[in-house]
Order: sequence, then structure tokens, then C-alpha cells
Amino acid sequence: MIKFENVSKKYPDGTTAVTDLNMEIEQGEFFVIIGPSGSGKTTTLKMVNRLIPLSEGTIFINDKKISEYDIHELRWNIGYVLQRIALFPHMSIEENIAIVPELKKWERDKIRKRVCELLEMVGLDPNIYLHRKPKELSGGQQQRVGVIRALAANPEIVLMDEPFSALDPISREKLQDDIISIQKSIQKTTIFVTHDMQEAMKLADRICIMKDGEVVQIGTPLEIMENPVNQFVKDFVGHQPNRFGGDLRLETIVQPFTEGGTPYAVTATEVIPVSTSLHDVLKKLAFHEQLIVEKNRTQIGMINRQMMMNYLAEHLIEDGMNRGKNHG
Repeated sequence: MIKFENVSKKYPDGTTAVTDLNMEIEQGEFFVIIGPSGSGKTTTLKMVNRLIPLSEGTIFINDKKISEYDIHELRWNIGYVLQRIALFPHMSIEENIAIVPELKKWERDKIRKRVCELLEMVGLDPNIYLHRKPKELSGGQQQRVGVIRALAANPEIVLMDEPFSALDPISREKLQDDIISIQKSIQKTTIFVTHDMQEAMKLADRICIMKDGEVVQIGTPLEIMENPVNQFVKDFVGHQPNRFGGDLRLETIVQPFTEGGTPYAVTATEVIPVSTSLHDVLKKLAFHEQLIVEKNRTQIGMINRQMMMNYLAEHLIEDGMNRGKNHG
């Protein structure tokens, strides 16, 4: 779908932002690029839609060089979401979302239907929000509009440049959940840039870790957690040997079912026993956002990637404190 072949970016002042980048992103894949500041993440993203020109190498989309696409054709087929969403303040929410479909000369009825469909997808009632102005929305609501605006003309590819980093934790987690839900239903090829490893683990099919303009490691969240290629990745991911895997008690972290036996926000079909090891839970969560947990052949609740990341973070902190006491 998207292929980087010996791609480099050097600026006139001699700064090298990206060096000899080679990688492929598959159709429908949610591909997360992460790394410290100055690692080349955003430059890599912006080269895809030619916001930043390449210095060397080639980027292909569907086996065609991006330089061979008409610039408007290229960008109309790529949705783009920024860190601070730039909604037009004088336009209604409907008008903001409809910009690219109107440029592509969609019929008005088709545009209205698409706008309403997308608003509903992120929990914004069209009857309430269609005619509101951006200033009447919260930051999280504006960011939701920014995400669906990028999807409005049904692009093949979506680029997201740290889209949630300016939001409060609750809004950020809600939008992450929205993205997971949207991706399951529409399967867009997405490149998502972040500096937050927990966010990357939650969202990604595969993660690309960059440093100083170069790729250090590409793999699934599980592969990177279990097999970091070097000390930099270990430190960046927060990798620790699995010293507490045998003590995992799923029952203590499961989100229980609500009264009446109805699952709490569960879309999972994969069922695991409450005795499942940490290793096997993480392995399954690499392929499933949520898992249903069973005890004595009765389903008792669910777990998801976010819950397991929180569990790991807490135990790593406890483990570090305990080792500090022992050495003290």
C-alpha cells in the first residue's frame, strides 16, 4: 500500500531529518510511528502527502510514485489530522466536515448523509451539532470533528500527527477508543505519530520506533515488548523481564459485567480462562482489543489493552521500588 524506499530528508542548513528509510505499510493497517523529539516522526508522515519534499529515495502508494500523482488527487485521497485541529471558526460543523466532499463535487444529499453518519460514529448527535460553530464545542468534541473531517471524502489513507496530545486524559482515552471503533468498521490505512508508548501499544497493529532519523525497530506491540532489539528500545518501551507474570490475577483487574448480565462495552468474542498467564494474555491482546474472561465456565467480565498496560505500569513501578529497597 505505502512503501518507503531509501527515503531521506536533508534540509539546506545541513540538518538530516530522516536517513535511508525503508519500510512498507499494509492496506488497512494501523501503523504507529513513535520516538523522542527530533527522531523524524512528523517529517516521515508529511513526506507521504508531499507537505515536505523528499531529498532522496521514493515513496510509493499502490505501486505508484507519489511524485507521479497530481498533488490535488494525492491529498484528496489522504485524510490529515493535526495535533491542534484547525476548524474554520466562521463555518458550521457541517460545513467544516463537508469541505473535501464539496471540492470533489459530491451531490448535496450525499454530503449531508455522510456528515450525519460520521457525527453519529463519534457520538455527536447531528440534530444538535450540525449547525453549531467550533467555539460552541469542547476541545475533545472539536478533535472528534477533526478526525471525521479527515474521513469525510472516504480517503484510502489517513495521517494523524499527535492528534490527542493536547487533550486532557479523559478526552484522550475516549478519542483513542473512538479511533479503535472507527478502524474496526472502516479499516483505513493509517499512519499515526505519537510520543506516548501507552497510546502506541493501545492503538497499533505495528509500531515503528525511530531515533535520530532512523528506524530502530518495527513490530507488533507484543513483539516489541517481548523482544526489544537494543537498550534504547528497552528504555523507551519500559521493558522489564517478566518477573511478575506468574502472579497475574486476572480476577482483580477484570471489568465486571453490569447488572442484568449485559456486557460492559464489550465487542469481544474471544474468551479466556481467569487462570491465563500474563504472557498469553498479552499475546492475545496483540490481536484483540478486548477479551472476555471466564471463571468456572461463567463469563465474569472483560479486559482490554488499556487495562493491561495500566497493570504492567503499576507492577513495573512497584518492582522498581522493591529493588531500590533491597539495594538500600
